[in-house]
Amino acid sequence: MSVPEDEERLLPLAQRWPRASKFLLSGCAATVAELGTRAPTPGPLRRVAEAPRRVVVAGAGSGRAEGTRRWLGSPLCAHARLRPLFHTCPADVGATRQGQGKTISKIFTFTKTCATFPLDLTKTRLQMQGEAALARLGGSARESAPYRGMVRTALGIVQEEGFLKLWQGVTPAIYRHVVYSGGRMVTYEHLREVVFGKSEDKHYPLWKSVIGGMMAGVVGQFLANPTDLVKVQMQMEGKRKLEGKPLRYRGVHHAFAKILAEGGIRGLWAGWVPNIQRAALVNMGDLTTYDTVKHYLVLNTPLEDNIMTHSLSSLCSGLVASILGTPADVIKSRIMNQPRDKQGRGLLYKSSTDCLIQAVQGEGFMSLYKGFLPSWLRMTPWSLVFWLTYEKIREMSGVSPF
Repeated sequence: MSVPEDEERLLPLAQRWPRASKFLLSGCAATVAELGTRAPTPGPLRRVAEAPRRVVVAGAGSGRAEGTRRWLGSPLCAHARLRPLFHTCPADVGATRQGQGKTISKIFTFTKTCATFPLDLTKTRLQMQGEAALARLGGSARESAPYRGMVRTALGIVQEEGFLKLWQGVTPAIYRHVVYSGGRMVTYEHLREVVFGKSEDKHYPLWKSVIGGMMAGVVGQFLANPTDLVKVQMQMEGKRKLEGKPLRYRGVHHAFAKILAEGGIRGLWAGWVPNIQRAALVNMGDLTTYDTVKHYLVLNTPLEDNIMTHSLSSLCSGLVASILGTPADVIKSRIMNQPRDKQGRGLLYKSSTDCLIQAVQGEGFMSLYKGFLPSWLRMTPWSLVFWLTYEKIREMSGVSPF
């Protein structure tokens, strides 16, 4: 039986457009995680984040939670179709039950102060360090600097390029996570609920979760490949300047335009094969681990579907995702950053398999785990913030728990 048009307009956004809502909600959660695990929010973003807080405080009756629900259910918010965007605010994340809200706010503030985004830049620099394939371009092209660990690499960036360069590439990283997270979450839940389906006792077999996680990673990363390509290349601009090479890009939009002009649409998907391979492994670790651990804890322990369960599950997922994804991440970063000829063909590697073979033969097997420590240290708080935020905004939007 169809719902009358007038009544349909009164339905919550999540019921009218369930998949679009989940895409936006996951994209918002990813943005919170990306911004929350780097430097403090800039002025304009802070003012936007504080706007719902003022509305929440004005809410009467049952306190902040009721005020938040009234704001999110207001005609203005629903009519503008901006409801999911307001869930990105720290105020919304904390404006729930008193105990849980304070805990989430503290976690958010802590991870925000930690500023872990520089670990992503450090990881990328470590992955390029000592690249054996550069010897084919001539002796002068190969890196002559001594090997640096994570701390010395980060300190070197500050001393040689400046403190703010630790956040180089953050803009395309945010673009990437909005598209990537939205695509992977919608795909995974569609596969879980519609294609594979749960058993009668709501148990989801591990093998289904593995397949679903890998397929979700492939879809999400393929959509986000252009932003990932720009992020990796911009993160290496500081190193090019130190080596006396001309800078390739003036900014994010110039990078997109230049890559598109030189390589066409296909140029924006350079390195997409190793990229989706990495994403498949990372999401097999992230989505599969989180989903499996969470539902195991809910079904087999006294823990309920609450912040404690979400935190434990996200910590496990961050570790497994880093272990599985680092080798593919090294291959992906090197292929994306390699020099190319006028036709857009790579000069160092023919394929991801060729890159893998050259790395192992020239640098040893452990070269595939270059940058693992900063990757793990960044992935853990990112995963924690993302899953806590995502679960909370789903609850506040009337969407069932993940």
